[in-house]
Amino acid sequence: MLHRIIRLISAIIIIFSAAVYDPSSTSEPAASPEDRALEDLSRYEYPSMAGIPWKAHFIMPQQSMERLFGKDWVAVARFNRIDRRHTYPGMTIKVPRKMEDIRNYTPLPSVYEPAKRHAKYILLSVTEQWIGAYEFGRLLFSMPAATGKEGHLTPTGIFRAEAYHRRHTSSLYKTARGDAQYPMDYAIRFLIDKQQVSYWTHARDLPGRPVSHGCVGLFDEGMQHRVYGVPDKPVLDDAKKLYAWTIGEDAFALDDGTLQPIPNGPIIEITGNLPNYLEKSPR
Repeated sequence: MLHRIIRLISAIIIIFSAAVYDPSSTSEPAASPEDRALEDLSRYEYPSMAGIPWKAHFIMPQQSMERLFGKDWVAVARFNRIDRRHTYPGMTIKVPRKMEDIRNYTPLPSVYEPAKRHAKYILLSVTEQWIGAYEFGRLLFSMPAATGKEGHLTPTGIFRAEAYHRRHTSSLYKTARGDAQYPMDYAIRFLIDKQQVSYWTHARDLPGRPVSHGCVGLFDEGMQHRVYGVPDKPVLDDAKKLYAWTIGEDAFALDDGTLQPIPNGPIIEITGNLPNYLEKSPR
């Protein structure tokens, strides 16, 4: 009888230890209780990742991009289309088997035929959640994006950058805290639809998935630091980079923060459908 009790206690200790130190050995990883979306970024399927071996990593307490990946944290953040504010314990991200596979990662073509006749041309792939800047057909730089979610899709087609507004704010939506209108720094407008709804590329939070109400969001840790106080040391400033390139050096130097038109602005081509979301992680 004593032996049975000892064996039972030992089994309970082993199961408890496994649950504490390795949750995946006893159950599926669970997201943060505050995260109603149950974030598992390994379930988003991007065609460009088909040839890149990766594994799913469940973020544990005390883990951060910097602690996990050192100087390569930027590459991993871009690979997952996510910012540091949205990388927290209880979610799953994709981690490449070999870091060198993603250091120069971009899902967009290095040469794009329709852009060859244009000094500046912007291509956005909704399928890849990625945007790129082309000069006479050659990709100059590219970056992750967060487009409209189901029910609030980003319009597809051929548009033009028609206006810019460095400190634009949303008239409809507030920040997560609900104490201010949502900031849309470094905003480039490309469409006003029949319902008089404006669509912009602009700074926003990037949680690694389509999330907006139709606009196109880009990294801007400076904005996040100003609004939320994190991260401590902003690094990523993609929204500013695309904004400055789109309006040009002269306009950027004279920018006083007010809404201004862009005469004959660059074409913005938006193509594709939302990325496929798998019922469960393939890894």
